[in-house]
Parts: sequence; C-alpha cells; structure tokens
Amino acid sequence: MPAAGLRSNLVTEWDLVCAARWKVPLEQTTHLLGWALGSVTAGMACDRFGRRPTFLLSLGLAVPLGLGVALAIDFVMVLVARLLFGAALAGAFLSLYVARLELCDPPHRLEVTMIAGFSWLAGELLLPGLAVLCRDWRVLQGAVTAVLALLAACWWCPSLLLESPRWLLATQQLDRARKTLRALSGSGAEEQSGTMEELEALAEQCPHPRYHNVCEIFGTRVIWKNAVILGFTAFIGSGIRHCFSRNLAPHLPRFFPAYFALRGPEAAACLFLCVTAERCGRRSVLLLCTVLTGTASLLLLALTQYLLELIVLMLSVLGVTASHAVTMLSIFFASEVLPTVVRGAGLGLVVGANLVGSAAAPIAAVASSRGFFLHHLVFASFAILAVLSIMLLPESQGRRLPHSLQDGESQRRPPLFRRPPREDHLPLLAPRGIPHDYSRIVPSAQRALGSGRGPAGPTET
Repeated sequence: MPAAGLRSNLVTEWDLVCAARWKVPLEQTTHLLGWALGSVTAGMACDRFGRRPTFLLSLGLAVPLGLGVALAIDFVMVLVARLLFGAALAGAFLSLYVARLELCDPPHRLEVTMIAGFSWLAGELLLPGLAVLCRDWRVLQGAVTAVLALLAACWWCPSLLLESPRWLLATQQLDRARKTLRALSGSGAEEQSGTMEELEALAEQCPHPRYHNVCEIFGTRVIWKNAVILGFTAFIGSGIRHCFSRNLAPHLPRFFPAYFALRGPEAAACLFLCVTAERCGRRSVLLLCTVLTGTASLLLLALTQYLLELIVLMLSVLGVTASHAVTMLSIFFASEVLPTVVRGAGLGLVVGANLVGSAAAPIAAVASSRGFFLHHLVFASFAILAVLSIMLLPESQGRRLPHSLQDGESQRRPPLFRRPPREDHLPLLAPRGIPHDYSRIVPSAQRALGSGRGPAGPTET
C-alpha cells in the first residue's frame, strides 16, 4: 500500500485483492507459524547443543533465508521462504533470550529483559521509516537481511557471547564450565585456584555430560503445571489483543497513525512491568494484568452498544496494554521458574503458544466479521479461567534460577500477599575489583552429580 510507505508490496505484486485477498492473512499466518515452530525447535536445540551454537546457527540461517524471501519469484515461494525465515528468527530470539537471562543475577533479570524489550520496540518504530526509504518490499527485505548479516558477523566474535555457565554446570560439563568462568572473570579467577581444582576433580568423576529433552517435562508435575499455565496465559494475552485493537481501528484509519498508536500500549506495558514486577512480585502483577484484561474484555463484550464511545476507546486501550503485559510477563516468568536443563524447550513451548495466539488476528481477517463475537467470548472466558490458574504458580522474584528437574519440582506456591524471602542476591560473577567467590558453584555441581542419577525430588501436593 502506498499509505504504508511502499510503492510495491505483496498485494500489488501478485494482485491479492477481491477473490485472492485471503492470501494476505495466509502469508501472515504462515510467518507466525514459522516463528512458533522455530521457537519449539530452537528450544530443544538450546538444551542439547547449547545457547551459543543455536543462536549463531539461527542467525546464520536467517541471512540466506531472508535473501530467499527478497528473491522469491511466485507467491508459493514467498510462503515457504517466510515460514523458514520466521523459524530462523525465532531461534535467534529464543536462544539469546535464555542466554541473557542466565547471565544475570536475580535483582537485574527483569531490568535487563525489559531493556531488551525496549530495544525490540525501538526497532519496530524504526521499521516504517526504513520502509519509506526503500519504497519496495524486496528492497526492504534486503535491507533487513543486510542488518542481520552485520549482526551475525559481529556475534561470531567469541568474546561477545560465551556459552551459559549455568547450563554447562547443570548438564555436568564441568571442564567447559571452568574454562567459561575463567574467560568471564579474567585474571580474577586465578585467586580461586582451589575452586577451579575442585571443578577439575568433579569433571574427572563425570566425564560424560547429561542432557535432558522436552519429553522429560511431561513426566514431571510442578514443572509441567507451571509451563502449561504460563503458556495458557501467553496464548490468551496475544489472542485476545485482536478483540481490543479492532475497536481502535475506526479511530485510526491511516496506516502510520495506527501503527505508532499500537506501539504506545506496548511501551506502556514495558514501563508498568519495570515499576511493579520487581516490587510486587511476578505472580501478583500477572494476576492483576489478567484481571484487567478479562474485565475490559467482558465489559466490551456485554456493554459496547450501551457505553459512550470514549469509554469503549479507553477500555480498548486498557485491554491492549494489559494483554501486552500478560504476554511479556508470562514469557519472562516461565524463563525463571523452568529449570536450566529444560529451560530452552519449556520456554520454546510457551513462546510457541504465544505465537499461536497471535495468529488469531490474521485468521479472523479471513472470515471478516463472521465469528468475531464467538472469538471474543471464548478468549474472555479463557481470561477468567487464567485468573484462577495463576494462583497455582510459585513466586520467582529474588530467587535463584532452578538448575535441575529436582529444583524445579521443589518450587512451592507461597501466599499471594506475603512476599517470599529473597534467597539469592549474588551474581554469577562478582564485579571487577571484588574477590570472586565460587563456593556456591561447586556444591551445586556436587548436588547435580549426586542427584542426577536418582529419582525426581519431592513434588507439590
């Protein structure tokens, strides 16, 4: 559309109007399906091969696949290339998300994740300007691919992204963990020669690493429950957003005002989580945002014809903002409560559920207005059900990340309005100039070696 800043796009290239207009939401759905499949696949690869190799491979694959989209000769080729391109982007996003989280200490996990969220939002705000400069969808795709190629070249530098020491310790790769910790701490690691010797001794006792796969999640109780609940809330948060944004469409008929206006609630959701989630806890804020989402949805569902237009607009903006917060916090919450050995696979399932919910908007566009009431009613009912299920989640604020399946199974649900004790404020590595203390790492590795051969730990009753 010229209004979108592009003189040539998929619609004008292949005349996707009138009887062929259903192909436009089909292309959008296919791209989101690629993201969902890529998240699940990359999550399993993260737990088997590591965070860094998965990220570099995904980013490297995104470059030729992006060029394939730009050079597509027919619509079917566009669909296939967009599917694979979305899968590669999802793999890079998920592996970097997990690696970044595992390098942070508890007080800074949320802060670093929200900074990354604002960076993502900044990229979305710059994209229309890039489209205006390119004027053609093939040139725009080529420009995006060139940026990915530049990032891939930068990230191949070993010092920019090291393998996660938490994952190496959790999978009993103690020799690689020792080398990574020395690389992260620099010369300060020499002061902890005794600790490094203990890691070397443990590495000799366990020469073979122990990996875990996604099927082991299904055999747990607490971990599986947490993953299902958070995947469900992420699915609701992304799926119900279309019900609110549809009410905003009549007030924003032009492309650029609509595009930038919908980025505002996303930024507001990030700011809200920055202020509240670290002070009030993840579970309480997720419960509040879900209640707001469900309440706004039910009011619009039952009273749209009787409310003033201004009130409908305010409820829609509130719903979009709250649904963004539900989605972002569900993914972040899942990354904290899932154990390190299956964090990639579990988070991949949660992100995949979020993207399946996002596909509700293009699917609904195929049927135009038919079925919108049922769509809204189903997601509003799901939101009420999610409010009840969130009460079963543990609290991860200020707590160390669980490493083994036993750690994940031992998590308990605290009272809602009582803040849990803050267990771990120590970073994985001390700041420069402060003596490094790895005394907690070796006992954790010893416990992992001792419990790795035994049955699962206690489960929640």
